[in-house]
Amino acid sequence: MAGWMWFRCFLGPHLQRVHRSQEESRPEGRAGRRGWTYQPKSLEKHTDSILGWASALWSLSYYSSPLVLCYLYRKGYICSSKLVPVSQYVGTVMVCLLGVAFLRGWGRWRNSEYQQFISILEETRKNHTPSNKKKLACYDFDFSHWPADFSWEEVSNPKLLSKAGVSLLKPEPKLRGAADSMLNSLRTLPCHIVSFLIAHSFGRRILYPGSVYLLQRAMRPMLQQGQARLIEECEGQRNKLVACDGNEIDTMFVDRRREEGLHGQTLVICCEGNAGFYEVGCMNTPLEGGYSVLGWNHPGFAGSTGVPFPQNEANAMDVVIQFAVHKLGFQLSDIVVYAWSIGGFTASWAVMSYPEIQALVLDASFDDLLPLALKVMPDSWSEPVMSYKQKWPLVTHTVRQYMNLNSAEQLCKYQGPVLLIRRTKDEIITTTGPEDIMSNRGNNLLLKLLQFRYPKVMTDDGVRAVRAWLAASNPVEEAAVYSSYEVDDDWCVSVLQSYKTERDVFFPWSVGEDMTLEGRRQLALFLARKYMRNFDSTHCTPLPYSEFTAPWGL
Repeated sequence: MAGWMWFRCFLGPHLQRVHRSQEESRPEGRAGRRGWTYQPKSLEKHTDSILGWASALWSLSYYSSPLVLCYLYRKGYICSSKLVPVSQYVGTVMVCLLGVAFLRGWGRWRNSEYQQFISILEETRKNHTPSNKKKLACYDFDFSHWPADFSWEEVSNPKLLSKAGVSLLKPEPKLRGAADSMLNSLRTLPCHIVSFLIAHSFGRRILYPGSVYLLQRAMRPMLQQGQARLIEECEGQRNKLVACDGNEIDTMFVDRRREEGLHGQTLVICCEGNAGFYEVGCMNTPLEGGYSVLGWNHPGFAGSTGVPFPQNEANAMDVVIQFAVHKLGFQLSDIVVYAWSIGGFTASWAVMSYPEIQALVLDASFDDLLPLALKVMPDSWSEPVMSYKQKWPLVTHTVRQYMNLNSAEQLCKYQGPVLLIRRTKDEIITTTGPEDIMSNRGNNLLLKLLQFRYPKVMTDDGVRAVRAWLAASNPVEEAAVYSSYEVDDDWCVSVLQSYKTERDVFFPWSVGEDMTLEGRRQLALFLARKYMRNFDSTHCTPLPYSEFTAPWGL
Protein backbone atom coordinates (compact mmCIF):
# COMPACT_ATOMS: atom_id res chain seq x y z
CA MET A 1 0.00 0.00 0.00
CA ALA A 2 2.83 2.39 0.91
CA GLY A 3 4.61 1.55 -2.35
CA TRP A 4 1.48 2.32 -4.37
CA MET A 5 1.04 5.65 -2.57
CA TRP A 6 4.68 6.56 -3.31
CA PHE A 7 4.17 5.69 -6.99
CA ARG A 8 1.12 7.97 -7.16
CA CYS A 9 3.15 10.74 -5.51
CA PHE A 10 5.93 10.18 -8.05
CA LEU A 11 3.51 10.59 -10.98
CA GLY A 12 1.38 13.22 -9.28
CA PRO A 13 1.05 16.89 -10.27
CA HIS A 14 2.84 19.87 -8.81
CA LEU A 15 0.74 21.23 -5.92
CA GLN A 16 0.81 25.03 -5.68
CA ARG A 17 -1.81 26.22 -3.22
CA VAL A 18 -4.45 25.00 -0.80
CA HIS A 19 -7.82 26.80 -0.78
CA ARG A 20 -10.35 26.63 2.01
CA SER A 21 -14.00 27.61 1.80
CA GLN A 22 -15.56 29.89 4.39
CA GLU A 23 -17.44 27.12 6.20
CA GLU A 24 -14.33 24.98 6.74
CA SER A 25 -12.25 25.31 9.87
CA ARG A 26 -8.78 26.70 9.42
CA PRO A 27 -5.60 25.20 10.86
CA GLU A 28 -3.84 26.91 13.72
CA GLY A 29 -1.80 29.95 12.80
CA ARG A 30 -3.88 30.58 9.70
CA ALA A 31 -6.81 32.41 11.23
CA GLY A 32 -8.32 34.96 8.88
CA ARG A 33 -6.84 33.30 5.79
CA ARG A 34 -8.88 31.27 3.33
CA GLY A 35 -5.90 29.76 1.56
CA TRP A 36 -2.15 29.34 1.73
CA THR A 37 0.73 28.40 -0.51
CA TYR A 38 1.65 24.74 -0.32
CA GLN A 39 4.91 24.32 1.59
CA PRO A 40 6.93 21.34 0.34
CA LYS A 41 9.52 19.78 2.59
CA SER A 42 13.21 20.27 1.92
CA LEU A 43 13.73 17.22 -0.31
CA GLU A 44 10.71 17.93 -2.50
CA LYS A 45 11.54 21.64 -2.69
CA HIS A 46 15.12 21.17 -3.95
CA THR A 47 14.34 18.34 -6.37
CA ASP A 48 11.38 20.26 -7.77
CA SER A 49 13.66 23.26 -8.31
CA ILE A 50 16.15 21.13 -10.24
CA LEU A 51 13.45 19.68 -12.47
CA GLY A 52 12.01 23.16 -13.01
CA TRP A 53 15.34 24.51 -14.22
CA ALA A 54 15.77 21.46 -16.47
CA SER A 55 12.34 22.14 -18.00
CA ALA A 56 13.19 25.81 -18.58
CA LEU A 57 16.52 24.91 -20.22
CA TRP A 58 14.78 22.38 -22.44
CA SER A 59 12.26 25.00 -23.52
CA LEU A 60 15.03 27.51 -24.21
CA SER A 61 16.98 24.96 -26.25
CA TYR A 62 13.81 24.08 -28.18
CA TYR A 63 13.20 27.68 -29.26
CA SER A 64 16.86 28.27 -30.10
CA SER A 65 17.40 24.89 -31.81
CA PRO A 66 17.30 26.24 -35.41
CA LEU A 67 20.12 28.68 -34.70
CA VAL A 68 22.11 26.12 -32.69
CA LEU A 69 21.80 23.47 -35.40
CA CYS A 70 22.92 25.92 -38.08
CA TYR A 71 25.94 26.88 -35.97
CA LEU A 72 26.88 23.25 -35.27
CA TYR A 73 26.51 22.36 -38.94
CA ARG A 74 28.81 25.18 -40.03
CA LYS A 75 31.38 24.10 -37.45
CA GLY A 76 31.21 20.48 -38.63
CA TYR A 77 29.91 19.07 -35.34
CA ILE A 78 26.98 17.19 -36.88
CA CYS A 79 28.71 13.89 -37.62
CA SER A 80 28.75 10.43 -36.03
CA SER A 81 32.09 10.96 -34.29
CA LYS A 82 30.72 14.02 -32.50
CA LEU A 83 27.13 12.90 -31.93
CA VAL A 84 27.95 9.62 -30.15
CA PRO A 85 29.69 11.28 -27.16
CA VAL A 86 26.95 13.92 -26.99
CA SER A 87 24.25 11.24 -26.90
CA GLN A 88 26.09 9.56 -24.04
CA TYR A 89 26.17 12.82 -22.07
CA VAL A 90 22.48 13.39 -22.77
CA GLY A 91 21.65 9.85 -21.62
CA THR A 92 23.59 10.39 -18.38
CA VAL A 93 21.72 13.63 -17.72
CA MET A 94 18.37 11.91 -18.35
CA VAL A 95 19.19 9.15 -15.88
CA CYS A 96 20.20 11.74 -13.28
CA LEU A 97 16.96 13.67 -13.80
CA LEU A 98 14.99 10.44 -13.44
CA GLY A 99 16.72 9.87 -10.11
CA VAL A 100 15.83 13.42 -9.04
CA ALA A 101 12.20 12.73 -9.96
CA PHE A 102 12.23 9.58 -7.80
CA LEU A 103 13.57 11.61 -4.88
CA ARG A 104 10.85 14.21 -5.40
CA GLY A 105 8.24 11.45 -5.21
CA TRP A 106 9.80 10.30 -1.96
CA GLY A 107 9.62 13.83 -0.57
CA ARG A 108 5.96 14.15 -1.53
CA TRP A 109 5.16 10.78 0.02
CA ARG A 110 6.55 12.00 3.34
CA ASN A 111 4.31 15.09 3.29
CA SER A 112 0.88 14.38 4.82
CA GLU A 113 -0.70 17.39 3.08
CA TYR A 114 0.37 16.12 -0.34
CA GLN A 115 -0.80 12.58 0.51
CA GLN A 116 -4.22 13.93 1.40
CA PHE A 117 -4.36 15.85 -1.89
CA ILE A 118 -3.31 12.89 -4.05
CA SER A 119 -5.92 10.68 -2.35
CA ILE A 120 -8.68 13.19 -3.14
CA LEU A 121 -7.45 13.48 -6.74
CA GLU A 122 -7.51 9.71 -7.25
CA GLU A 123 -10.96 9.42 -5.69
CA THR A 124 -12.32 12.20 -7.94
CA ARG A 125 -10.91 10.50 -11.03
CA LYS A 126 -12.70 7.29 -10.10
CA ASN A 127 -15.95 8.94 -9.02
CA HIS A 128 -16.39 12.48 -10.37
CA THR A 129 -19.28 13.51 -8.09
CA PRO A 130 -20.07 17.12 -7.05
CA SER A 131 -18.92 16.39 -3.50
CA ASN A 132 -15.56 14.99 -4.68
CA LYS A 133 -15.09 17.89 -7.07
CA LYS A 134 -15.77 20.32 -4.23
CA LYS A 135 -12.98 18.71 -2.23
CA LEU A 136 -10.61 18.77 -5.21
CA ALA A 137 -11.40 22.45 -5.84
CA CYS A 138 -9.64 23.23 -2.57
CA TYR A 139 -6.32 22.62 -4.34
CA ASP A 140 -4.48 24.50 -7.08
CA PHE A 141 -2.27 22.09 -9.06
CA ASP A 142 -1.14 21.30 -12.61
CA PHE A 143 -4.32 21.54 -14.63
CA SER A 144 -3.35 18.66 -16.94
CA HIS A 145 -4.25 16.31 -14.07
CA TRP A 146 -7.68 17.90 -13.49
CA PRO A 147 -10.59 15.60 -14.49
CA ALA A 148 -12.75 16.85 -17.36
CA ASP A 149 -15.96 18.58 -16.23
CA PHE A 150 -17.67 18.99 -19.61
CA SER A 151 -17.18 17.75 -23.16
CA TRP A 152 -18.66 18.93 -26.44
CA GLU A 153 -19.80 15.34 -27.08
CA GLU A 154 -22.37 15.68 -24.30
CA VAL A 155 -24.50 18.02 -26.44
CA SER A 156 -23.18 17.75 -30.02
CA ASN A 157 -23.30 15.03 -32.65
CA PRO A 158 -19.77 14.24 -33.90
CA LYS A 159 -21.16 13.39 -37.35
CA LEU A 160 -22.36 16.97 -37.80
CA LEU A 161 -18.85 18.44 -37.53
CA SER A 162 -16.03 18.39 -40.04
CA LYS A 163 -12.69 16.86 -39.11
CA ALA A 164 -11.33 20.31 -38.27
CA GLY A 165 -14.24 21.29 -36.05
CA VAL A 166 -16.73 24.15 -36.19
CA SER A 167 -17.20 26.16 -39.38
CA LEU A 168 -15.18 29.29 -40.15
CA LEU A 169 -15.53 31.96 -42.81
CA LYS A 170 -12.97 31.18 -45.52
CA PRO A 171 -11.59 33.48 -48.22
CA GLU A 172 -13.36 32.86 -51.50
CA PRO A 173 -11.10 30.81 -53.84
CA LYS A 174 -10.34 32.10 -57.30
CA LEU A 175 -12.13 30.12 -60.00
CA ARG A 176 -9.80 28.16 -62.27
CA GLY A 177 -9.98 25.12 -64.46
CA ALA A 178 -9.05 21.77 -62.94
CA ALA A 179 -5.83 21.39 -64.98
CA ASP A 180 -4.81 25.01 -64.36
CA SER A 181 -5.51 24.66 -60.65
CA MET A 182 -3.31 21.56 -60.30
CA LEU A 183 -0.50 23.13 -62.33
CA ASN A 184 -0.71 26.29 -60.23
CA SER A 185 -0.56 24.24 -57.02
CA LEU A 186 2.63 22.53 -58.17
CA ARG A 187 4.21 25.84 -59.14
CA THR A 188 3.42 27.49 -55.83
CA LEU A 189 4.26 24.47 -53.64
CA PRO A 190 7.56 26.00 -52.38
CA CYS A 191 5.73 29.14 -51.29
CA HIS A 192 3.07 27.05 -49.55
CA ILE A 193 5.81 25.24 -47.65
CA VAL A 194 7.45 28.52 -46.61
CA SER A 195 4.10 29.91 -45.44
CA PHE A 196 3.40 26.77 -43.44
CA LEU A 197 6.81 26.90 -41.74
CA ILE A 198 6.42 30.60 -40.90
CA ALA A 199 2.93 30.14 -39.45
CA HIS A 200 3.81 27.08 -37.37
CA SER A 201 7.14 28.36 -36.05
CA PHE A 202 7.70 31.98 -35.05
CA GLY A 203 4.56 33.36 -36.72
CA ARG A 204 2.15 31.76 -34.30
CA ARG A 205 4.33 32.67 -31.31
CA ILE A 206 4.59 36.31 -32.39
CA LEU A 207 0.83 36.47 -32.82
CA TYR A 208 0.12 34.72 -29.50
CA PRO A 209 3.12 35.30 -27.19
CA GLY A 210 1.06 34.04 -24.26
CA SER A 211 1.44 30.50 -25.65
CA VAL A 212 5.24 30.60 -25.18
CA TYR A 213 6.26 28.47 -22.20
CA LEU A 214 9.02 30.82 -21.04
CA LEU A 215 6.57 33.73 -20.78
CA GLN A 216 4.08 31.58 -18.89
CA ARG A 217 6.82 30.49 -16.49
CA ALA A 218 7.82 34.11 -15.87
CA MET A 219 4.18 35.05 -15.21
CA ARG A 220 3.42 32.00 -13.05
CA PRO A 221 3.50 33.79 -9.66
CA MET A 222 1.13 36.47 -10.99
CA LEU A 223 -1.20 33.86 -12.47
CA GLN A 224 -1.26 31.87 -9.24
CA GLN A 225 -2.10 34.98 -7.28
CA GLY A 226 -4.91 35.86 -9.69
CA GLN A 227 -6.22 32.29 -9.56
CA ALA A 228 -6.27 32.40 -5.74
CA ARG A 229 -8.15 35.72 -5.72
CA LEU A 230 -10.85 34.48 -8.08
CA ILE A 231 -11.41 31.29 -6.08
CA GLU A 232 -11.03 32.59 -2.52
CA GLU A 233 -12.50 36.09 -2.78
CA CYS A 234 -14.96 35.72 -5.68
CA GLU A 235 -15.94 32.08 -5.01
CA GLY A 236 -14.91 31.14 -8.55
CA GLN A 237 -15.37 27.62 -9.93
CA ARG A 238 -12.63 26.19 -12.11
CA ASN A 239 -13.68 23.75 -14.85
CA LYS A 240 -11.98 21.79 -17.60
CA LEU A 241 -13.82 21.66 -20.94
CA VAL A 242 -12.94 19.30 -23.79
CA ALA A 243 -13.39 20.87 -27.23
CA CYS A 244 -14.21 18.97 -30.43
CA ASP A 245 -10.53 18.96 -31.47
CA GLY A 246 -9.51 17.31 -28.19
CA ASN A 247 -8.03 20.46 -26.64
CA GLU A 248 -8.67 20.94 -22.93
CA ILE A 249 -9.83 24.46 -22.10
CA ASP A 250 -9.20 25.99 -18.68
CA THR A 251 -12.16 28.09 -17.52
CA MET A 252 -13.22 30.08 -14.46
CA PHE A 253 -16.87 30.77 -13.59
CA VAL A 254 -18.06 33.30 -11.00
CA ASP A 255 -21.77 32.90 -10.24
CA ARG A 256 -23.61 36.02 -9.05
CA ARG A 257 -27.17 34.83 -9.67
CA ARG A 258 -27.95 34.43 -5.97
CA GLU A 259 -26.63 37.84 -5.02
CA GLU A 260 -28.73 40.97 -4.89
CA GLY A 261 -28.20 43.21 -7.86
CA LEU A 262 -29.34 44.00 -11.38
CA HIS A 263 -26.65 42.17 -13.34
CA GLY A 264 -26.22 38.78 -11.68
CA GLN A 265 -28.61 37.03 -14.08
CA THR A 266 -26.50 38.12 -17.05
CA LEU A 267 -23.44 36.06 -17.93
CA VAL A 268 -20.45 37.87 -19.43
CA ILE A 269 -18.13 35.55 -21.38
CA CYS A 270 -14.67 37.13 -21.57
CA CYS A 271 -12.22 36.61 -24.45
CA GLU A 272 -8.64 37.60 -23.60
CA GLY A 273 -5.87 39.18 -25.68
CA ASN A 274 -2.87 37.51 -27.29
CA ALA A 275 -0.86 37.63 -24.05
CA GLY A 276 -3.82 37.69 -21.67
CA PHE A 277 -4.99 35.11 -19.16
CA TYR A 278 -8.31 35.05 -17.31
CA GLU A 279 -6.39 35.03 -14.01
CA VAL A 280 -5.20 38.62 -14.59
CA GLY A 281 -7.22 39.70 -17.62
CA CYS A 282 -10.46 41.43 -18.57
CA MET A 283 -12.65 39.32 -16.24
CA ASN A 284 -12.12 41.94 -13.54
CA THR A 285 -14.12 44.60 -15.41
CA PRO A 286 -17.54 42.84 -15.44
CA LEU A 287 -16.84 41.37 -11.99
CA GLU A 288 -16.77 44.90 -10.59
CA GLY A 289 -20.27 45.43 -11.98
CA GLY A 290 -21.76 42.39 -10.27
CA TYR A 291 -22.17 40.28 -13.42
CA SER A 292 -21.85 36.53 -13.53
CA VAL A 293 -18.61 35.99 -15.45
CA LEU A 294 -17.09 33.10 -17.39
CA GLY A 295 -13.43 33.43 -18.38
CA TRP A 296 -11.34 31.01 -20.43
CA ASN A 297 -7.76 30.70 -21.62
CA HIS A 298 -6.74 30.35 -25.26
CA PRO A 299 -5.50 26.91 -26.39
CA GLY A 300 -1.87 26.64 -25.29
CA PHE A 301 -2.27 29.32 -22.57
CA ALA A 302 -1.59 28.25 -18.94
CA GLY A 303 -3.90 25.30 -18.18
CA SER A 304 -5.38 25.04 -21.70
CA THR A 305 -3.82 22.62 -24.17
CA GLY A 306 -3.35 22.93 -27.92
CA VAL A 307 -2.17 25.65 -30.27
CA PRO A 308 -4.03 28.98 -30.76
CA PHE A 309 -4.72 28.85 -34.49
CA PRO A 310 -8.08 30.29 -35.65
CA GLN A 311 -9.76 26.90 -35.96
CA ASN A 312 -8.70 25.84 -32.47
CA GLU A 313 -9.79 29.21 -31.10
CA ALA A 314 -13.27 28.83 -32.59
CA ASN A 315 -13.52 25.24 -31.34
CA ALA A 316 -12.64 26.43 -27.83
CA MET A 317 -15.17 29.27 -27.96
CA ASP A 318 -17.86 26.85 -29.09
CA VAL A 319 -17.41 24.49 -26.14
CA VAL A 320 -17.36 27.47 -23.75
CA ILE A 321 -20.76 28.60 -25.02
CA GLN A 322 -22.13 25.05 -24.91
CA PHE A 323 -20.90 24.76 -21.33
CA ALA A 324 -22.56 28.04 -20.36
CA VAL A 325 -25.91 26.96 -21.80
CA HIS A 326 -26.10 23.24 -21.03
CA LYS A 327 -24.11 23.01 -17.79
CA LEU A 328 -24.42 26.42 -16.13
CA GLY A 329 -28.05 26.92 -17.16
CA PHE A 330 -27.91 30.29 -18.94
CA GLN A 331 -30.00 31.14 -21.99
CA LEU A 332 -28.22 32.58 -25.02
CA SER A 333 -30.32 35.71 -24.59
CA ASP A 334 -28.76 36.13 -21.11
CA ILE A 335 -25.18 36.07 -22.44
CA VAL A 336 -23.02 39.09 -23.27
CA VAL A 337 -19.68 38.45 -24.98
CA TYR A 338 -16.89 40.82 -23.96
CA ALA A 339 -13.51 40.76 -25.71
CA TRP A 340 -10.26 42.64 -25.52
CA SER A 341 -7.81 43.03 -28.42
CA ILE A 342 -7.31 39.81 -30.42
CA GLY A 343 -10.14 38.22 -28.44
CA GLY A 344 -12.43 40.08 -30.84
CA PHE A 345 -11.95 37.23 -33.31
CA THR A 346 -13.46 34.55 -31.09
CA ALA A 347 -16.08 36.99 -29.78
CA SER A 348 -17.24 37.91 -33.28
CA TRP A 349 -17.25 34.22 -34.22
CA ALA A 350 -19.46 33.51 -31.20
CA VAL A 351 -22.13 36.08 -32.07
CA MET A 352 -22.00 35.07 -35.73
CA SER A 353 -22.55 31.41 -34.85
CA TYR A 354 -25.01 32.05 -32.01
CA PRO A 355 -27.06 35.07 -33.15
CA GLU A 356 -29.40 34.80 -30.12
CA ILE A 357 -26.60 36.13 -27.88
CA GLN A 358 -27.75 39.30 -26.14
CA ALA A 359 -24.94 41.71 -27.00
CA LEU A 360 -21.27 42.13 -27.90
CA VAL A 361 -18.65 44.48 -26.42
CA LEU A 362 -15.29 44.77 -28.22
CA ASP A 363 -12.49 46.66 -26.47
CA ALA A 364 -9.36 47.70 -28.43
CA SER A 365 -10.18 45.25 -31.24
CA PHE A 366 -9.27 45.38 -34.91
CA ASP A 367 -11.08 44.52 -38.13
CA ASP A 368 -8.49 42.31 -39.82
CA LEU A 369 -5.05 40.96 -38.92
CA LEU A 370 -3.44 41.50 -42.33
CA PRO A 371 -2.77 45.28 -42.11
CA LEU A 372 -1.18 44.80 -38.66
CA ALA A 373 0.91 41.88 -39.93
CA LEU A 374 2.16 43.96 -42.86
CA LYS A 375 3.19 46.61 -40.34
CA VAL A 376 5.49 44.35 -38.30
CA MET A 377 6.85 42.03 -40.99
CA PRO A 378 9.89 43.02 -43.13
CA ASP A 379 9.02 45.05 -46.21
CA SER A 380 10.63 42.43 -48.45
CA TRP A 381 8.11 39.87 -47.17
CA SER A 382 5.18 42.16 -47.86
CA GLU A 383 6.04 42.68 -51.50
CA PRO A 384 5.03 40.13 -54.14
CA VAL A 385 7.77 37.64 -54.93
CA MET A 386 8.20 35.64 -58.10
CA SER A 387 7.49 31.93 -58.02
CA TYR A 388 7.76 30.37 -61.46
CA LYS A 389 6.61 33.59 -63.15
CA GLN A 390 3.77 34.08 -60.65
CA LYS A 391 3.55 36.87 -58.08
CA TRP A 392 3.24 35.62 -54.51
CA PRO A 393 2.74 38.01 -51.56
CA LEU A 394 4.17 35.93 -48.71
CA VAL A 395 2.66 37.76 -45.72
CA THR A 396 -0.79 38.01 -47.31
CA HIS A 397 -0.91 34.33 -48.17
CA THR A 398 0.38 33.22 -44.75
CA VAL A 399 -2.20 35.31 -42.90
CA ARG A 400 -5.11 34.37 -45.11
CA GLN A 401 -4.25 30.68 -45.11
CA TYR A 402 -3.28 30.08 -41.48
CA MET A 403 -4.12 33.16 -39.35
CA ASN A 404 -7.17 34.70 -40.98
CA LEU A 405 -8.54 36.74 -38.08
CA ASN A 406 -11.36 38.40 -40.04
CA SER A 407 -13.28 39.92 -37.14
CA ALA A 408 -15.15 42.54 -39.19
CA GLU A 409 -16.44 39.98 -41.68
CA GLN A 410 -17.78 37.83 -38.84
CA LEU A 411 -19.21 40.82 -36.98
CA CYS A 412 -21.32 41.80 -39.99
CA LYS A 413 -23.14 38.45 -39.71
CA TYR A 414 -24.51 39.46 -36.28
CA GLN A 415 -27.80 41.33 -35.88
CA GLY A 416 -27.66 42.26 -32.19
CA PRO A 417 -26.39 45.27 -30.22
CA VAL A 418 -22.66 46.05 -30.50
CA LEU A 419 -20.40 48.43 -28.58
CA LEU A 420 -16.87 49.21 -29.79
CA ILE A 421 -14.39 50.78 -27.37
CA ARG A 422 -11.48 52.60 -29.00
CA ARG A 423 -8.28 53.43 -27.09
CA THR A 424 -7.23 56.92 -28.19
CA LYS A 425 -3.56 56.22 -27.34
CA ASP A 426 -3.48 52.67 -28.64
CA GLU A 427 0.04 51.68 -29.70
CA ILE A 428 -0.69 48.08 -30.74
CA ILE A 429 -3.50 48.11 -33.31
CA THR A 430 -2.37 51.27 -35.11
CA THR A 431 -0.54 50.84 -38.40
CA THR A 432 1.68 53.91 -37.94
CA GLY A 433 1.83 55.00 -34.30
CA PRO A 434 -0.34 55.92 -31.30
CA GLU A 435 -0.17 59.60 -32.22
CA ASP A 436 -2.01 58.88 -35.49
CA ILE A 437 -5.48 58.01 -34.26
CA MET A 438 -6.77 57.56 -37.81
CA SER A 439 -4.48 54.53 -38.26
CA ASN A 440 -6.29 52.73 -35.41
CA ARG A 441 -7.88 49.63 -36.95
CA GLY A 442 -10.84 50.05 -34.62
CA ASN A 443 -11.93 52.83 -36.99
CA ASN A 444 -12.10 50.34 -39.85
CA LEU A 445 -14.09 47.94 -37.68
CA LEU A 446 -16.68 50.66 -37.03
CA LEU A 447 -16.87 51.79 -40.65
CA LYS A 448 -17.30 48.26 -41.99
CA LEU A 449 -20.06 47.54 -39.48
CA LEU A 450 -21.93 50.77 -40.22
CA GLN A 451 -21.51 50.39 -44.00
CA PHE A 452 -23.00 46.91 -43.81
CA ARG A 453 -25.90 47.75 -41.49
CA TYR A 454 -26.79 51.19 -42.94
CA PRO A 455 -25.50 51.29 -46.55
CA LYS A 456 -27.86 54.12 -47.61
CA VAL A 457 -26.66 56.30 -44.72
CA MET A 458 -22.96 55.48 -45.10
CA THR A 459 -22.52 56.97 -48.55
CA ASP A 460 -19.36 58.91 -49.39
CA ASP A 461 -20.63 61.97 -47.52
CA GLY A 462 -21.65 59.90 -44.51
CA VAL A 463 -18.25 58.19 -44.40
CA ARG A 464 -16.48 61.57 -44.58
CA ALA A 465 -18.54 62.88 -41.67
CA VAL A 466 -17.76 59.79 -39.55
CA ARG A 467 -14.05 60.02 -40.43
CA ALA A 468 -14.02 63.63 -39.29
CA TRP A 469 -15.52 62.51 -35.97
CA LEU A 470 -13.03 59.63 -35.67
CA ALA A 471 -10.12 62.04 -36.21
CA ALA A 472 -11.03 63.86 -32.99
CA SER A 473 -8.58 62.81 -30.27
CA ASN A 474 -10.40 64.23 -27.23
CA PRO A 475 -13.99 64.87 -26.07
CA VAL A 476 -13.82 68.59 -26.87
CA GLU A 477 -12.92 67.95 -30.51
CA GLU A 478 -15.58 65.22 -30.73
CA ALA A 479 -18.26 67.60 -29.47
CA ALA A 480 -17.08 70.29 -31.90
CA VAL A 481 -17.40 67.95 -34.89
CA TYR A 482 -20.77 66.70 -33.67
CA SER A 483 -22.16 70.19 -33.22
CA SER A 484 -20.76 71.41 -36.55
CA TYR A 485 -23.08 68.97 -38.32
CA GLU A 486 -26.00 70.08 -36.09
CA VAL A 487 -26.94 66.52 -35.17
CA ASP A 488 -30.42 66.26 -33.63
CA ASP A 489 -30.38 63.11 -31.49
CA ASP A 490 -34.15 63.02 -30.96
CA TRP A 491 -34.79 63.26 -34.70
CA CYS A 492 -32.31 60.45 -35.41
CA VAL A 493 -33.93 58.17 -32.83
CA SER A 494 -37.42 58.85 -34.20
CA VAL A 495 -36.29 58.08 -37.77
CA LEU A 496 -34.69 54.78 -36.77
CA GLN A 497 -37.58 53.74 -34.54
CA SER A 498 -40.11 54.54 -37.24
CA TYR A 499 -38.16 52.47 -39.79
CA LYS A 500 -37.85 49.52 -37.40
CA THR A 501 -41.53 49.63 -36.46
CA GLU A 502 -42.73 49.77 -40.05
CA ARG A 503 -40.39 47.16 -41.48
CA ASP A 504 -38.80 45.20 -38.60
CA VAL A 505 -36.25 43.65 -40.95
CA PHE A 506 -32.78 42.28 -40.51
CA PHE A 507 -29.70 44.29 -41.38
CA PRO A 508 -28.78 45.78 -43.78
CA TRP A 509 -31.40 48.52 -43.54
CA SER A 510 -32.43 50.83 -46.37
CA VAL A 511 -33.06 53.75 -43.98
CA GLY A 512 -31.74 57.00 -45.45
CA GLU A 513 -32.62 56.04 -49.00
CA ASP A 514 -34.88 59.07 -49.54
CA MET A 515 -33.11 61.34 -47.08
CA THR A 516 -31.38 64.65 -47.73
CA LEU A 517 -27.58 64.93 -47.63
CA GLU A 518 -27.70 66.75 -44.27
CA GLY A 519 -30.00 64.10 -42.84
CA ARG A 520 -27.70 61.26 -43.85
CA ARG A 521 -24.71 63.03 -42.31
CA GLN A 522 -26.57 63.57 -39.05
CA LEU A 523 -27.67 59.96 -38.94
CA ALA A 524 -24.16 58.70 -39.75
CA LEU A 525 -22.61 60.69 -36.90
CA PHE A 526 -25.38 59.70 -34.50
CA LEU A 527 -24.86 56.01 -35.26
CA ALA A 528 -21.07 56.28 -35.00
CA ARG A 529 -21.31 57.78 -31.52
CA LYS A 530 -23.79 55.12 -30.44
CA TYR A 531 -21.69 52.21 -31.71
CA MET A 532 -18.31 53.47 -30.53
CA ARG A 533 -16.98 55.01 -27.33
CA ASN A 534 -13.52 56.46 -26.81
CA PHE A 535 -11.34 55.59 -23.83
CA ASP A 536 -8.36 57.87 -23.28
CA SER A 537 -5.73 55.22 -22.63
CA THR A 538 -3.12 52.89 -24.12
CA HIS A 539 -3.82 49.37 -25.35
CA CYS A 540 -2.99 47.39 -22.20
CA THR A 541 -4.58 49.57 -19.52
CA PRO A 542 -7.35 47.62 -17.72
CA LEU A 543 -10.78 48.91 -18.64
CA PRO A 544 -12.58 50.43 -15.63
CA TYR A 545 -16.12 49.29 -15.04
CA SER A 546 -17.41 52.83 -15.64
CA GLU A 547 -16.51 52.34 -19.33
CA PHE A 548 -18.24 48.94 -19.53
CA THR A 549 -21.78 49.85 -20.53
CA ALA A 550 -24.57 48.00 -22.29
CA PRO A 551 -24.50 48.45 -26.09
CA TRP A 552 -27.04 50.81 -27.56
CA GLY A 553 -30.21 49.45 -29.10
CA LEU A 554 -33.56 50.79 -30.23
